[in-house]
Amino acid sequence: MNGVPAPQRHDGPRRSAVVVNAHRVEGADELREAITAQLVEAGWPAPAWLETTAEDPGLGQARQAAADGADVVFVCGGDGTVRACVEGLAGTDAALAVLPGGTGNLLAANLDIPTTVADGVATALAGGRRRVDVGEVDGQAFAVMAGMGFDANMVDDAPTALKAKAGSVAYVVSALRHLADDEMHVEVRVDDQPPVRRHARSVLVGNVGRLQGGVDLLPDAEPDNGQMDVAIIAPRNLGHWVQLAVAVALRRPRVPRMEVLRGSRISVRSTRPQPRQLDGDVIDPSDTLVATVRPRALEVCVPRAGDSG
Repeated sequence: MNGVPAPQRHDGPRRSAVVVNAHRVEGADELREAITAQLVEAGWPAPAWLETTAEDPGLGQARQAAADGADVVFVCGGDGTVRACVEGLAGTDAALAVLPGGTGNLLAANLDIPTTVADGVATALAGGRRRVDVGEVDGQAFAVMAGMGFDANMVDDAPTALKAKAGSVAYVVSALRHLADDEMHVEVRVDDQPPVRRHARSVLVGNVGRLQGGVDLLPDAEPDNGQMDVAIIAPRNLGHWVQLAVAVALRRPRVPRMEVLRGSRISVRSTRPQPRQLDGDVIDPSDTLVATVRPRALEVCVPRAGDSG
């Protein structure tokens, strides 16, 4: 995550760029025209238009936009495109503006960012900004959640065609496939606290708390407190899964089979390699997941106080 060029600041109207995954959004040409017209009408220059590639899902494009002096970098794609841009913009002066695309849009959902392109652009134009923390695992950034175990299997196995048609339903289908997966034997250490050893199905490190389908797994997580919430999820049978799901859905203060910790450095070690994910992007399996926090490293365009999405 090093090597980000220093942005070249400027006077005059605000400058912007759009990083778009044209394979995840429909009507890229129409999208470009609509965004450009809205910005020009507001007195901004036409944005730079940067499409992702199979080799570069947005990291290089976001870094280039920041180096070229963009005040705002719009990103339109799935959660993977957003995560790549988070990594590219963390530590720069450019603000990330999330536009709807893909199936998850979890960062937007957690920060109450509007779900239409026009409203997303209007949010950036209105000037509302929030500095949020960025997590880091193996030198890769995340802004929503990192995870090991069941959750990584679930996102990896969600049917692509079903995600395109039914969104979060695909994750439910995938979750049902993995309810009977083997549990993990893990050691979890948070900051300088003594390690805890657990039998778990999943360990999630959350910068924010809301998942697909509006499930608020970690309601106390805050994206700008310099810490991450850690959920150790340990159901052992179908009944335990049902109890956990009901408690989360009803927002009960105590959730059975789930333990929550909090800190700025989280180390999870398993007795064997496990699947892992960052913001829904599956990364290489490992027996270790070490997450650290870069406090308030990213500026995000959010609704101003009193604005409605």
